[in-house]
Amino acid sequence: MRFVTVLSLLRNSLIAMPFAVLGLLAVTGTAQADLRVCNQTQNTVSVALGYRATSGWQSEGWWVAAPEACATIYQGALNARYYYIYAVDDISGGAWDGSVFMCTQDSSFTIFGVEDCLARGYERTGFFEIDTEDRTEWTVELTQDNITGLEQQ
Repeated sequence: MRFVTVLSLLRNSLIAMPFAVLGLLAVTGTAQADLRVCNQTQNTVSVALGYRATSGWQSEGWWVAAPEACATIYQGALNARYYYIYAVDDISGGAWDGSVFMCTQDSSFTIFGVEDCLARGYERTGFFEIDTEDRTEWTVELTQDNITGLEQQ
């Protein structure tokens, strides 16, 4: 009787094993939806992010993207169409910027609101807009060709 029970358990385990392996592959193989910034330059780049949160405008920084590497600056599925990025070349001093102004500071930050940056003790920084086309993930590529504030060689 005990031998039959062991055989039944073994048979049931062998039947269930392929389903368990498929389930594990589905979990580990699923791509995570994120906002990533890829640094296609030879210098380290620091990145700040701005977006409209439920409580209003918010800016955060800094993420560091090593040369020829990517940094995830927003984890999880994107829930807005537009995000705003400011990035600076830590070596050469050039920047990827734009005309949407938000607050930043030199050290790590999370700042709520975009008004009166200077009066509140922050810097007023121009971010560029990213249109994610309502996708749940997006990658931005920073290249030497689209940097501002540097002489192109």
